Amino acid sequence: MERQDRQAVGIDPLNPDIAPIHTDALVIGAGPVGLFQVFQLGLLEVRCHVIDSLPSPGGQCIALYPDKPIYDIPAVPVCTGRELIDRLLTQIAPMAPTFHMAQQVSRVEAMADGRFEVGTSTGSHFVARTLFIAGGVGSFMPRHLKLDGLERFVDRQVFHSGDALPQPTGQHVVVLGEDDAALELALKLSAAESDRPASITLLHRRDAFKAAPALVDQMRAACDAGRMRFVAGQPVGFESSGDTLTHLKISDARGVTDSLPAGLLLVLWGLSPKLGPIADWGIQFERKQIVVDTEKFETSVPGIFAVGDVNTYPGKKKLIVCGFHEATMAAYAAAAIVFPDRPMQVQYTTTSTRLHRLLGVTPPQ
Repeated sequence: MERQDRQAVGIDPLNPDIAPIHTDALVIGAGPVGLFQVFQLGLLEVRCHVIDSLPSPGGQCIALYPDKPIYDIPAVPVCTGRELIDRLLTQIAPMAPTFHMAQQVSRVEAMADGRFEVGTSTGSHFVARTLFIAGGVGSFMPRHLKLDGLERFVDRQVFHSGDALPQPTGQHVVVLGEDDAALELALKLSAAESDRPASITLLHRRDAFKAAPALVDQMRAACDAGRMRFVAGQPVGFESSGDTLTHLKISDARGVTDSLPAGLLLVLWGLSPKLGPIADWGIQFERKQIVVDTEKFETSVPGIFAVGDVNTYPGKKKLIVCGFHEATMAAYAAAAIVFPDRPMQVQYTTTSTRLHRLLGVTPPQ
């Protein structure tokens, strides 16, 4: 079967009005192991699409420790999480994968011919020959502020990320959080020359932060200059007028309650890993991890592979370098499914002219 046929767009048998994307492989998770999975698949000419719940590639490296040093990447004495992801993205550029960000896989169904139908939370549809679960410890989702009745204001006045926010002009803005993202957003709003909010309040339960010291110093300077203020306390309720959120009720360390004007409530409490719908795909689990073999890193469902922190097997070590090995072995097993008549011979990037063409080292013939 020709490449263009395997990659072509067809008709979704579950919804004839929506054409799914046909692909050799669908990689679920755009963290370091998922990105290296794309590279290893690309070396074997297995084309793929990538899905991730976060708005941009990087997984835990970007979500949890973008600027912390990593010391155990082969031949790289030290790099930050952000630098590692940038290098991996550069490495896979010749493979030209397609990324589908800010969505979760919500449905996986095996087809009679061995392929998989896949649907996502945003309505995307795929038909894939192989699936790769590279979701680390699960899909990262924003931690939500939970107050009875507050959900009716979500995505109107209450937001759980700093992306796609409404115009804050003239609004009383309350930012909840203690890390870099929360302080950076509050500082950005406070520094606006035009379209300024009516007020900016940074709220955290105590006067101590996980953010970089330089950001904390900038925040305190902005408070001293009157551009914003910091309040120590925890949300305990809210006030509204009809369908409009007006105030956030808070309680301080002494139990004293207060009310903050809140036309926009921006909750930046970080991300929480959730296993999500993967648990319903009929795959064997052991203590919330996916059981795989150590030859192919295939799950109990043929054609579905699991690599990185999400899997388990005897002797498993949760290290990025181990995930890279798992991705390599899984790629060869998937290539045998995609190209059943092609001998799976190992070729080396030092000498293979075919790999040099794939990597763009030499021009295509």
